[in-house]
Amino acid sequence: TVNGLVNGWYDVTCQYGTEGYIRSDLLVLTSNATSGKGSSIVETALSHLGTRYVYGGASAGGFDCSGFVQSVYANFGVSLPRTSYEQQNWGTEVSYADAQPGDLICYGGHVAIYMGNGRIVHASSPTNGICYGSATYRTILTIRRVL
Repeated sequence: TVNGLVNGWYDVTCQYGTEGYIRSDLLVLTSNATSGKGSSIVETALSHLGTRYVYGGASAGGFDCSGFVQSVYANFGVSLPRTSYEQQNWGTEVSYADAQPGDLICYGGHVAIYMGNGRIVHASSPTNGICYGSATYRTILTIRRVL
């Protein structure tokens, strides 16, 4: 599995869990490193860009951050708790370096979906609604893998 690209080297995990690096010019990828359920989660989340922010909202009529995350994951049969606090304790914690598309990026009182390449999609605010931006726009408390 290709986990990411670091300074021209692919960070990889082999079949039995061994991790290492392979120079990018020596590896031919046969599928996108962000393929699979995580990228489908991101695609579904991005389909809601521009939807308005509604405090307590959990439907296409308007979302708050945790309602948005919960709704996107529900499309894939994943049942998440309702609040950002509960979501930040769900799944398995991973480091930012190991974050993959579809992981939850959790902040104090806020949650977003990681898109890859340092970007998130989230129900930002009443001004911005569903939008995307930098994952490090504020301090990250934890990253959770729920898939």
